[in-house]
Amino acid sequence: MLVYHFLSSHYGLEDIRERRLKISRIVELNDPFEFLGVDLSDRQCRKAMKETKAQISKTKGLLCFSKTWKNPLLWGHCADKHRGICLGFEVSGDIVQKVNYVKERFPRPAVLDEEFMKKVLFTKFDHWQYEQEYRVYIDLEEEINGIYYVEFSDQICLKRVIVGEQSDVTRVQVTDALGKVSKEVEMFKARAGFRAFEVVRNKNQGMWA
Repeated sequence: MLVYHFLSSHYGLEDIRERRLKISRIVELNDPFEFLGVDLSDRQCRKAMKETKAQISKTKGLLCFSKTWKNPLLWGHCADKHRGICLGFEVSGDIVQKVNYVKERFPRPAVLDEEFMKKVLFTKFDHWQYEQEYRVYIDLEEEINGIYYVEFSDQICLKRVIVGEQSDVTRVQVTDALGKVSKEVEMFKARAGFRAFEVVRNKNQGMWA
């Protein structure tokens, strides 16, 4: 399925050149309720969940994508106020999973088993649903200067490069970063829509140097 990942221009071009994506550590995500969507009023459950979150974060991480590239909030929050880049990937359905959005935290189970842990890993408060998020739960393997990456592959294949309306990234920069695969990847400049609150493709691509 085709999903999208938003970045600043600097890191976007770097990831394209290096053919890789940064893996997000679970303990470093911007939502403090990550992995803690269960009722934690019980002290023992609270302790167990926090310890489990910390333990899993040592060996596992997440690749976070959106189903859409057209939501202006995503560009504003995740792509440096529309100055960044959005990368579109064809991701294998075997590894990607949709996030479930809920209004209330679910009750504590009798046993904190693997099935329950996967449930909380793909659950977020419903105010986040504008992200239309999909996630890949992945091993932390290749560390470079304290950061973990995963390389582009047949399962995570770059298909689109969308440059934000306010970005100064040029067509030449994107083409150079893509290198030999530049003809295989669609690239275009985005703009604010005229009819609706959405980001759209700028049809006048001749304006993009």
